[in-house]
Amino acid sequence: MAKGIIGTANNQTVTTGAQFIPEIWSDETIAAYKSNLVIANLVTRLNHKGKKGDTIHIPTPVRGSATSKDANTKVTIQGDTHATTNLSIDKHYEYSVLIEDITEVQALSSLRKFYTDDAGYALAKQVDNDLATLFEVFSNNAAAPGVVGGTGAAMYEKAVIGSTGSTLYTGNSSNAADITDEGIRAMLLRLDDVDVPMDNRSMVIPPVCANDLLGINRFTEQQFIGSGDAIKTGKIGQIYGVDIYISSNCPTATSTDRVGAMFHKDALALAEQVGVRSQTQYKQEYLGDLFTSDTIYGTGTLRHTAGVAFVVPGS
Repeated sequence: MAKGIIGTANNQTVTTGAQFIPEIWSDETIAAYKSNLVIANLVTRLNHKGKKGDTIHIPTPVRGSATSKDANTKVTIQGDTHATTNLSIDKHYEYSVLIEDITEVQALSSLRKFYTDDAGYALAKQVDNDLATLFEVFSNNAAAPGVVGGTGAAMYEKAVIGSTGSTLYTGNSSNAADITDEGIRAMLLRLDDVDVPMDNRSMVIPPVCANDLLGINRFTEQQFIGSGDAIKTGKIGQIYGVDIYISSNCPTATSTDRVGAMFHKDALALAEQVGVRSQTQYKQEYLGDLFTSDTIYGTGTLRHTAGVAFVVPGS
């Protein structure tokens, strides 16, 4: 044990006493938040932390094309007009609990662990839900993309059914069908046809689809082979080079049908202005500690043609 006199280097500082400074609330919440994110890990992440403003203007360039060069002629200048995608940072969610002193004194330490885990789960679920809502805008045919905020059958009128990957979902008539190998290949072709890059493609499925995938030989064969990648949150396998993730946050169409999506990383975006933070404050008027976790972010669509939404039966 080090000893000394007052005013020397032996005084307790925030460095020497760091072991006694509580940061576990925040650390545990962030860990739980990260472990429960599925869709958010598969989209473009924009770091807006510490920056002002409520809108991010994202350039959306148009791909050029090669032109033939004849002898003794000038080159052809690319003259495309590029667009801009605006992403609003307009979502602020929090999770709070007040733990009275008597509870703190009498309860097991696992009480804190429950609330930090629950806060991380609740905030992660909200972020993933907001991104899953954007499955609605994926354009699956030549018509204009769907619009977020539709109702009834109109919400997923551009989605396809899982069995074919091409037949449009008709909503209230419930023509949803289980995912098949043919349906997956058709969705891949749809992305290929609009020049969506083959890397960074993912497929997010509702839990009910997992059982159907186990019946697809191509899926189980690749499971045995393995890709060598580290296990990621929610990842259950790979098929045709596309990573498969299971999420209970997938939207519900009509009363029971569930919606999944195959998409490229550039299809959707998540901008975080304030990452998950945890704060505690003693409230004397309540004789308890107020614990709050919150986050500020925005979600948006970057390329609606880089994704395909599909619908399967809910059971």
